[in-house]
Amino acid sequence: MIDNRIVKVKVKGDFACFTRPDLKVERMTYPCMTPSAARGILDSILWKPEFQWYVRRITVLNPIRFATIKRNEINSKQGQNPIVIEEKRAQRNSVILRNVSYIIEASIYQKERTDRNKPEKYIGRKGIDSDNDGMFVRRVKKGQCWRRPYLGVREFSADFLEVDGTEQPIQETIPIGSMLFDIFYDEKRKPEPLFFYDVAIRNGVLNCEVPENEKMMQSSHFRPPIDSEVSAAIYEFNQAEEKEAVL
Repeated sequence: MIDNRIVKVKVKGDFACFTRPDLKVERMTYPCMTPSAARGILDSILWKPEFQWYVRRITVLNPIRFATIKRNEINSKQGQNPIVIEEKRAQRNSVILRNVSYIIEASIYQKERTDRNKPEKYIGRKGIDSDNDGMFVRRVKKGQCWRRPYLGVREFSADFLEVDGTEQPIQETIPIGSMLFDIFYDEKRKPEPLFFYDVAIRNGVLNCEVPENEKMMQSSHFRPPIDSEVSAAIYEFNQAEEKEAVL
């Protein structure tokens, strides 16, 4: 079930690279943030196994500007054996974005909802302007995250802050064509890329409420084993958050 309340968060950075998967040798970015990158930023601020983020819209605030840089990459994927960087290093050109700023609008999707697991626990009763802020809103206000969010690649870290209402989207319509929406995992955790087509940024807004988004809500959501160290850390994190909510 998708909650009808919407939370907003502003993200910005000096550089970004949302890599097109159809260009395999050297990186070239999409002209704006992808829905999967937006979901990754939201998960970096607040991730819970009880819900998933449903990205609704991505608003582009700054004019789209490209830049070219040369980066050190490696020619092989990480496996069980360590990689000797000196033997696998390769310098490749990347076409990236510079001076980016976006507003991400999203809601919460839950397959099961209980009295102890209501959406207002995470996003507040009335969203971003509520006196009874949820966990996500409080963390945005305080600049808290459990891992540093980034804009496409880890080198390009993202700053996030509240939306103040004065932001204006660019007044441009930019055709994109096809765009990678996200990676869908079935019940056996087999990955499948999802694309959406005839995509365009219209008056500065990328609409993400498409059928592919509905399918992504059925993607298998990672749940670590109950006796794992990850579960223990998540439990302690939940207890601290709930204690703060009561105070």
